[in-house]
Amino acid sequence: MCCVVPLVLVLLGISGAWIANLTALDAWRPWFSAATLGCLGLAFWALYGPASRCRTDGECVDPRVLYRRRRWLWIATVLIGLLLLFPYYVGWFL
Repeated sequence: MCCVVPLVLVLLGISGAWIANLTALDAWRPWFSAATLGCLGLAFWALYGPASRCRTDGECVDPRVLYRRRRWLWIATVLIGLLLLFPYYVGWFL
């Protein structure tokens, strides 16, 4: 939240000195990052774990649906990775 909100505001054309005040959540960044990585880990476990193809009731997922879910998970992971690493590469754009 500490990095995404200012980025979205700048992309929307909103700028000003008050954007510098949006650092209140910066102290919570490690916790938010850990929660994000934990959620991604759970998503990967759900889609690549031992029970990803068939459920306990015997119903199996269509392979095309599973492939599509995995593809979207990888796309989301790359985007989330870029957002998590934003504070480290933002200096290249200044």
